[in-house]
Amino acid sequence: MTDIHPHPPLAAAMALLEAVQLPTADLTENHCEHFFYQGSPAAPAGLVGLVGLELFGDVALLRSLAVSPAARASGLGSALLEYAESHARSTGVKAIYLLTTTAEEFFARRGYTPTPRDAAPPAIRSTREFAGICPASSAFMSKPL
Repeated sequence: MTDIHPHPPLAAAMALLEAVQLPTADLTENHCEHFFYQGSPAAPAGLVGLVGLELFGDVALLRSLAVSPAARASGLGSALLEYAESHARSTGVKAIYLLTTTAEEFFARRGYTPTPRDAAPPAIRSTREFAGICPASSAFMSKPL
């Protein structure tokens, strides 16, 4: 998909995440450096899809994969995930980790496997998302790149 763009405006990213009930408590402008989106921040409907990465050397935390209800089942989620993985590879990331409460099957179909929380690299463990924003019941998954 060529209409995926980097660096969404923070307000637009937060609006989509809030609309699909994903966490926004720790997001800052700096996070948006490695976030990607589809849609128009200026349009009334705003962003229709979003994905973000937090990069820590050779590991990354995938976060905030969100697709508006109107755009679901269109392949946008998969396209955003592939785009984020490609970006991560280009920066030297060797493994991506994520937490999810609702999309374990989606990620499993794309090569992510359940991972014990105590196997999380220290950089991932130190993120606010891992340490407290996502509930302990969240599935923790990883994928080598």
